[in-house]
Amino acid sequence: MYVVVQHKILNPETAFPRGQALIDGTGAPEGTRVLQFYPHVDGSVVTCLWETESVADVQGFADTILGDSSVNVCYEVDAEKAFADRPGGLRSKVAPVT
Repeated sequence: MYVVVQHKILNPETAFPRGQALIDGTGAPEGTRVLQFYPHVDGSVVTCLWETESVADVQGFADTILGDSSVNVCYEVDAEKAFADRPGGLRSKVAPVT
């Protein structure tokens, strides 16, 4: 399933360094990975698309990693009605350095 997370960033100085673990998948539940990452230019909100087994897996992962630096709203995507096209000008995800 696909899940969207809308992060309302309360403390960007804390949220973005912590959020790197979400991007890298560090400690993610089995079968859970982030596919897309869309930060607002001012750092106040971020929207992400995840592939996962359950909304609860993503909700728990985001809440645990980001703590009180962000309010995270997660919901399942209606895959029957959703569509996607890769916008020009956005880079592909870079693999984490090991």
